Formats: sequence, structure tokens, C-alpha cells
Amino acid sequence: MIVHPSVDPAAVALTRRRMLSVMLACGTVSEKAFARPERRVRLIVPTSAGSATDATARAIQPGLAAALGVPVYVEDIPGASGVIGLQALARAAPHDMTLVVITNSVAILPSVMKAFPFDVTRDFTPIAMLASVPMVLAVNPARVAAKNARELITLLKSKPDALAFGSSGEGSVSHLATEMFLDEAGAKARHIPYQGPNPMAVALIGGHIDFATQGLPIFQEHIKSGSLRAIGVCSSQRSSAIPDVPTFVEQGLPNLVCEAWVTLLGPKDMAAALVKKVYDAIVATFASPATKDALTRQGSVVALGTPDEARATIRQDLLRYAALTKKIGLVSQ
Repeated sequence: MIVHPSVDPAAVALTRRRMLSVMLACGTVSEKAFARPERRVRLIVPTSAGSATDATARAIQPGLAAALGVPVYVEDIPGASGVIGLQALARAAPHDMTLVVITNSVAILPSVMKAFPFDVTRDFTPIAMLASVPMVLAVNPARVAAKNARELITLLKSKPDALAFGSSGEGSVSHLATEMFLDEAGAKARHIPYQGPNPMAVALIGGHIDFATQGLPIFQEHIKSGSLRAIGVCSSQRSSAIPDVPTFVEQGLPNLVCEAWVTLLGPKDMAAALVKKVYDAIVATFASPATKDALTRQGSVVALGTPDEARATIRQDLLRYAALTKKIGLVSQ
């Protein structure tokens, strides 16, 4: 006969509390991590679905989930040129697995939005640079006969403010790139901002606006189908995804170089150990050919950078875009 010793539930509970106290004192486990185990990652995209930022997030999603060992959910929260998505990140606790994939609009908005609610260098934690996205200026061929930069500039100068261009939001990199083109060209056009790149692309294809500059992933298939005509690439080199489209530098506008970089941010005061954990998972994700292929197909270029490199890039571009927006007269709204 097996005799089971009697167990005092109160004693068991006391023992467990003592063990936890010892673990906390020894630094074996943090109180917050014990209270909120990591069960999933919330990956916020502060633009509409189908944008270059969204495409980047979905390209890294499978590899990131595999590397971290937890589900990764992509959540599109568009609006206010990315501010609404950033607000969701700002509300997250430092130990929450809430992340944001965002473009360099985060470094542009403080210069063009009077009520921008964040200090980018203090309110978020840079984790990794992810990719660079070529920006392409395209026209609706049914409304604009121009086939290159010279012809478009001639048309714009012959009809000041008659043509309208769209953007994915006031102060977005899409907006800035077109303003840079107009400044270099010495031309004028009316600006119509949209709530994200997809609504803007729909308006351009539908003939509600005449031209726009946007990340290549949004325009690529429409350029290939002929529903949009690419005028130029705003990069220093041509894109391998659309090799027949020349850069604006080639077309006589040497200062028109504007690419969208994509970065991964975490909540404010995110622990260094957690930052390293996520960054290492990103490194593992980019080691996968499937991730690289997914980004290449959409026209993006892998540009992996460390947390320190991401922080330095953001700080550098905050200064750069402040000077640039002032130069071209892009005033705060």
C-alpha cells in the first residue's frame, strides 16, 4: 500500500512566495516579466494596408515569429501621417511586446506639424533599421502627356498651380519628395493629402489627381500595367525592379535624392535585454532567403542596422529634414 503524505496548501503557497522572493532578489526573473509573460508580438503599421511599410512588416512577420517563438500580428493603424499608430506605441508599457514599423516620416513630421505630440529621440526606443524603399514619381497617363522630367517640368511651368499632386499625408516622405521635385524644377502644383498611400494611389489611377511620388511597392504593378507612367526614381541609382526608369539625377536634377527608410521602434524605456532579443530575431529573419526575396520583389532593399545605427539615423535626419523643409518653404501646419 502506498501512503501519500498530507499536504498543507497554505504551506505550499508560502513556499512558492518564498521561492519567488529569492528569484527576484537574485535577479533570476523580473517582476514585470513574471506578471506579463510574452505571448505575442503586436507589430503596428501606422499606414494603410498595402503600403510599402505594411509590405515590409508582412515580409518580416513569419521570420520574426519563428525567431521569437511567439505569434506576430501585423496591425494597420493609419491616420494623421502615422501619428495615430505612434500613439498606440506610446501607450504601450516598456515590457510590452508592442512594436512599430515606420518610415522616415517620423523624422519629417516634427518639422512640418506644429502639434506633433512626441519627442522622437526620447519617446520611442530604436531597435533596428530594416530597409530602404525607392521613391518614384508617377503620372496618370490619361491626364498628363509628359514622359520624362523635362516634359513634366515644362507642363507645370506652363500651367502654374493647375496640376494637382497627391501624397500619403501632410508631412509624409511622399509629400516631401514631391515638394523637393517642385523646388528643384522651379514649378508649382496644388497639394492634396490623403489618409495613406493606397487612397492616394486609387485617386491617381482614377484621375482625381495628376501625379504623385510614392514608395515603389505601391506603384510597381500599376507602372507595369500602364495605368501609371513613371517619370523618375528619387534615388541615386536606378531600381532593379524597374530598371528602365531613370533617376532624376540622370535627368538633370542632381539634388533630388530622397529615399524612404524603414525602421523598427519599441516603446519608451524598453529594456536593453529586450531590445537585443528583438534585434537578434530581426538578424535571424533577414538571414532567411524568403524574407530577402519578399522585400526584393516589392522593390525594397534590405538595409539592416543596429539599434545604435537606427538612433543615429533618426537624429541625423531630424536635423536634415528641418533644414530641408525650411529651404523649400514647407511650413508647419
